Amino acid sequence: MKRRERTRHLIELGGLVVKADLVALTDDDRAAILGLLVEAASKLRGEDREQHLTLWQRRGKRAFDTLT
Repeated sequence: MKRRERTRHLIELGGLVVKADLVALTDDDRAAILGLLVEAASKLRGEDREQHLTLWQRRGKRAFDTLT
């Protein structure tokens, strides 16, 4: 991935953190935000991966529809 593409990708991912209201809900506590993401990654490594992924995809799609 080229540098400019990577930068854009990282900015878009950061935007998702903001859209999910995680910055406000954690008072911009980056350790807490990282902890949330690590917890989600742990669930995706577990036996219930597909269930979690399906649930989060549905919620994400609803959130996109609401926010845009």
